[in-house]
Amino acid sequence: MKEFTPIEVARRVGQLAVSLFALLIVTFVIGRVLPTDPVGAIVGELADPAAFAAMRQKLGLDLPIYQQFIIYVGSLLRGDLGTAILTGNPVTKDLAKAFPATFELATLAVIISTIIGVPLGMLAALFRDTWFDQIARVVSLVGHSIPVFWFGVVGLVIFYATLAWVGGPGRVDTYLDGLIEPRTGLLLVDSLLEGDTETFWNAVSHIVLPACILAYSAMAYIARMTRSFTLEQLNQDYVIAARAKGASSRRIVIGHLLPNIAVQLVTILAISYGGLLEGAVVTEIVFSWPGIGQYMTNALMIGDMNAILAGTLVIGTIFMVLNFISDLAYLVLDPRTREVTQ
Repeated sequence: MKEFTPIEVARRVGQLAVSLFALLIVTFVIGRVLPTDPVGAIVGELADPAAFAAMRQKLGLDLPIYQQFIIYVGSLLRGDLGTAILTGNPVTKDLAKAFPATFELATLAVIISTIIGVPLGMLAALFRDTWFDQIARVVSLVGHSIPVFWFGVVGLVIFYATLAWVGGPGRVDTYLDGLIEPRTGLLLVDSLLEGDTETFWNAVSHIVLPACILAYSAMAYIARMTRSFTLEQLNQDYVIAARAKGASSRRIVIGHLLPNIAVQLVTILAISYGGLLEGAVVTEIVFSWPGIGQYMTNALMIGDMNAILAGTLVIGTIFMVLNFISDLAYLVLDPRTREVTQ
């Protein structure tokens, strides 16, 4: 009999470790073969050759690439990702400050997209080929086709500059910036912990537009895939039998159909969440959101390879961990996916 055992979990953890190591190798190699010269970004392009040579030696760039990789891995295991040229701070400190902003934005976006996208997709399938289905499909197509930056610019023009319904760029108005102690790094949470309702609602007004724009693109994907999953299940014998017995549509959906598409939804939501964390770069630039995307973009402009490599590694790791969690969710939600070595 197939069971959910620690052996299976350990096997998947091992697969995750191998994937993370492969990501580390690819990220490091790409960082070294890029034409951007980090030495020039530090000493300046007009520096004399001796200064270039001294800095290359100091950074270890004169060593063979395999030795550079060993040194990099050793530093990584000690939690040292190098010093950022952009800020002069340790990269780990910069990422610890920037990532919560991206996490807060992406988390709110995935919550909104899930709350809207899953019911929309299921209703579109239940009312297939009706006016509701047609509207849902058009809404999904628009959200999937139009670039996020265009929505961001238009949203700022309409809802901020013209109607003044939302806050502008940034996480909070300038006069409130820095007033809240960053306990978690999540401004909405920290402001509530401080009991500062003014900062909280100001932060809400700033995050609502970028979160909704990010959520729209994710919602389009979630709704489209949910519709497809639901249509597939509606043709199954158990649904036909339930209808023949007089079961209501609500009971069929909640009691039978939704549990059967839960595994597929977990995958879609994990992919969407990882995509939001990874793809928030454009949104952060448009809205001057001080997250990891904007941090990496600014680092890329000056060739700050330590910051770029670390940011890429963090995002890639999160994406893999989300996939790992979704795999474990399979084992819990669907016994048919539980496989152990006999």
